[in-house]
Amino acid sequence: MTQHTADVVVLGAGPAGYVCAIRLAQLGKKVTVIDRAEVGGVCLNRGCIPSKALIHAGGLYEKLSHSAEIGIEVQGAKVNLPQLMKWKDSVVQKLTGGVATLLKANGCTFLAGDAQFINSKTLEVKTASGATQVAFNQCVIATGSRPTSLPGVEVDQKQILDSTGALNLQKLPKSMLCIGGGYIGLELGSFYSKVGTQVTVVEAGAQLLGGVDPELTKVVARKLEKRGVSVLMKTQVKSIKKTATSVEVVLFDGTAEKKHEFEVVLVTIGRTPNSDHLGLEKAGLKTDSKGFLTVNAQRQTSVPHLYAIGDIAGQPLLAHKGSKEGIVAAEAIAGKKTAYDVVAMPAVIFTDPEIATVGLTEAEAKAKGVEVQVGNFPYAANGRALSVAETDGFVKMIGDAKTGRLLGVHIVGAEASNLISEAALAIEMGAHVEDLALTVHPHPTLPETLMEAAEATLGHAIHIFQKKPSAAPQAQARV
Repeated sequence: MTQHTADVVVLGAGPAGYVCAIRLAQLGKKVTVIDRAEVGGVCLNRGCIPSKALIHAGGLYEKLSHSAEIGIEVQGAKVNLPQLMKWKDSVVQKLTGGVATLLKANGCTFLAGDAQFINSKTLEVKTASGATQVAFNQCVIATGSRPTSLPGVEVDQKQILDSTGALNLQKLPKSMLCIGGGYIGLELGSFYSKVGTQVTVVEAGAQLLGGVDPELTKVVARKLEKRGVSVLMKTQVKSIKKTATSVEVVLFDGTAEKKHEFEVVLVTIGRTPNSDHLGLEKAGLKTDSKGFLTVNAQRQTSVPHLYAIGDIAGQPLLAHKGSKEGIVAAEAIAGKKTAYDVVAMPAVIFTDPEIATVGLTEAEAKAKGVEVQVGNFPYAANGRALSVAETDGFVKMIGDAKTGRLLGVHIVGAEASNLISEAALAIEMGAHVEDLALTVHPHPTLPETLMEAAEATLGHAIHIFQKKPSAAPQAQARV
């Protein structure tokens, strides 16, 4: 067994791990990065990036198919799925190759293999060329998460898929059942429905995208229905059986069981942290009941020289949250005064239309006893949205009626993913609703919807009619 030493080992090379490793190297640490597969983690290889590439392509194809109404007639457009997957893979390779180059340029060592703790200061890594013992002073655990399995259902990536399999199909299925109405199921289900698959979504709960403001999800649900996606709410999967040509699924809607047949089934019921094969107990660590590690503001675990970041450190399971934690952990290890004190953590769902949120929802604010002021501004009243034929959706703004502070912004509509950062900055800086209303936004642009939503919250929106002015203080220029 070969021996290897490092100041810091980063266990996992996803958006949390590789960001942490690069920052550690910038701060003068000798860093070794270990990952069982490849640089980039799930996000770059089997998640965020490939899925968004496919979603972009699906949106482009749908626009071509319905462009005649704006005077552009396209004939013969079709989806070449193998070529689309090849292009998607090229996007992934460019990004992962870039990250690998950055790690090398910063002096980080990369080991590919399965790692387990021998004790709190040593890992054993099983690589293709044999086992290696890696000794370290500090270790940052960034092992991410994997798709949650459905009990009794074996994912074969042919007829029964998880998100990884759904991103690599070479033949377009005629029909697909998405089990789970969360963001993964709706994102991938929307893509396949756009390119010609008959998609059915089954959700055991009473709402799609649980945790998201129901007003936003209604807009997405209407678009799914318009596209021909069948959404079955409060419905459970009772059994799944593969045949030679299809998958037989028995669904129960609370009153009766009914058998359905689909060419493929996509299981998207959540994600599970990768904490169960690391030998954490040998390092003195114990996870909670859901498999997460508890951390402090510096991302230290109960063992001070062991840190945890990204999905394994708990909700929300977001790549950008993991990256932020990676920087905090790296700076803490380097002795800098730092803490994870994020006020505004944005989240984006790439459905059609997109959903983006940051801060408190109206319900959350009221549950905290806050007297709220709420304003909505529709995309249909925005000149840019009209000119690009993207009028579905709105911006919803939540403010504190007593202090005027901005508490939350929730967007459903085109380019919501690009609009939410302004709102995140505003909340992080402690801005007031009137700060957004007083800020001049260029015209004609979609970001004007944020300015007008702020004006609507204050009761004096220009481009929509409000019957009763709000009792909230009117915006005043500040010196």
